[in-house]
Amino acid sequence: MGRIDTHHHMIPDFYRKALRTAGIDGAGGRDVPDWSPQESLQTMAELGVDTAILSVSAPGTTFLPAAASAAALARDVNDYGAELVSTHPGQFGLFATVPLPHLDAAVTEASRALDDLRADGVVLLANNSGVYLGEDGQDPLFAALNERAAVVFVHPAELPGPTVPGVTPWATDFLLDTTRAAFLLVRNGIRQRYPDITFILSHAGGFVPYASYRMAMAITADTGRDPFAVLGELSDFYFDTALSSSPAALPSLLAFAKPGHIAFGSDFPFAPSFVGKMFSDNLESFPGIDVGALATDFLRRT
Repeated sequence: MGRIDTHHHMIPDFYRKALRTAGIDGAGGRDVPDWSPQESLQTMAELGVDTAILSVSAPGTTFLPAAASAAALARDVNDYGAELVSTHPGQFGLFATVPLPHLDAAVTEASRALDDLRADGVVLLANNSGVYLGEDGQDPLFAALNERAAVVFVHPAELPGPTVPGVTPWATDFLLDTTRAAFLLVRNGIRQRYPDITFILSHAGGFVPYASYRMAMAITADTGRDPFAVLGELSDFYFDTALSSSPAALPSLLAFAKPGHIAFGSDFPFAPSFVGKMFSDNLESFPGIDVGALATDFLRRT
């Protein structure tokens, strides 16, 4: 089994048009880049990737306030991704888009994508229009995902509230967004109640590995749980290496993540191929990590 890229985005033309119709030209403080399936395949070859699991990045469908419109766009995105998987067998997979915060529509589309389209999992934004993953009221979705032993790829979005002048959201806020979601998934008992869901945290988990003990202390103070059990749940997440296989970030990730819980991620096309190559080269040269053994066992195709 060759390298699988679990953090690889697609931007279908109709999705880009929907963004522009809503007045959205960028995400996370940068323009939405050009993309085509052919560009993905070329980048995969450059990075030694056999299979890329495609997903739509932020803002997902959250820019459409009506549930019906968000659900229709999610359905179109997922049908498009499934067609790419069918056209390029073995080269592409799919993390399906789910139209949160519209819970009923999210359950319906997640079930359809996993059951009918045979998606490899779903991508859930850390927050959807200000509603964080792991907040109260999301149990029907988690129950549906747990029933299917689904993989959930947690991707950050822009933080609720105004941005800070001079602070680029993708550079800082995205990391906090992922961390907030991971914190709530543990604090509010989602990991315990739905143990058959496999969660992958983007960008090495944001701040989770570095701040894990601090987070465990806070969760223990709030809930009375054993701090070491909390740390175990935090380390039991999967973590991708997108934009994170650096000499500063990797030691913390390797020291914290459970063995076999690190997956490869490129963040293409939001990270251009030369950026992905730089991080990939550093990953391959880093002592203590076996690139050939990066986590892939949680994906259906393995």
